[in-house]
Amino acid sequence: MAERCKMETAPISEKVRQIAEKELRETPELVKESVAKLRELIKADGKIKINVDDDNLMIIFLRPCKYYPESALELIKRTLKFKEDNGALLNGLQPETEKDAMLNSDVVNVLVDRDQNGRRVLINKCGATWDPKKVSTDSIFRIFYLIHLAAMLEPESQVAGVVVILDFEGLGMKQVSGFSPTFSMRLLNFIQEAMPLRLKEVHIVKQPFLFNMVWTMFKPLVRQKLKGRLFFHGDKMASLHKHMDPNHLPADYGGKLPKINYTAGDWFPEIEKCRKHIADWDSYKLEK
Repeated sequence: MAERCKMETAPISEKVRQIAEKELRETPELVKESVAKLRELIKADGKIKINVDDDNLMIIFLRPCKYYPESALELIKRTLKFKEDNGALLNGLQPETEKDAMLNSDVVNVLVDRDQNGRRVLINKCGATWDPKKVSTDSIFRIFYLIHLAAMLEPESQVAGVVVILDFEGLGMKQVSGFSPTFSMRLLNFIQEAMPLRLKEVHIVKQPFLFNMVWTMFKPLVRQKLKGRLFFHGDKMASLHKHMDPNHLPADYGGKLPKINYTAGDWFPEIEKCRKHIADWDSYKLEK
């Protein structure tokens, strides 16, 4: 299965092109017009230091904003502000920064199969699998960040979006004490404000009663838009299947596909291939 841990950088399929047209208003004419307008807005702003000549980079920000250039400009500013505010964690980030955690733990993973809507699925095992002493929440966040940098290079992920499964199986006090208000705020600020990807759904599964202690930390920070995309299933995989077709899910989540037999370590070579993009991203900034 590890050989299927591959990024998909080919142009969008006809099915996804139809999604882009229906949900994002995407047409060749609008793409051209919006890219040119966004480029103008960035230059007029004068403080945004990114590669304005890269059409693909402009599209990365335009797609989540349905090709409204003014909204894309604000997303760029929020993204760069977040990067700056979290510089202690993110400055100089490279794949090898988290190589050990990706190769030697099974806390974060990406399914090799997309869901029925063509969306990438990220898994975060926050329960017994996670040892906070070996993999800190800072480390988890940096892995998320590296994966999102890779995912934004996949045209189909830009259009169809991403889904997150938070798996709390076996959650104990060791994991609960590993969560902090700082991590909660950073993660929710990132996914709600500063992520140029379409986050379509977040599914919380296999959570025991103890999960309420974690949720108390996160709940006040969840805004209305995310609330509508957040689903709690416990051990009821049939509940998850109302949103995610079991034909596209592994047996770990009641699906009809084989159990997951790969880890983030198998994805690491793909993250390494994004080295130039990651380094370029590191150089983008808001000037004072």
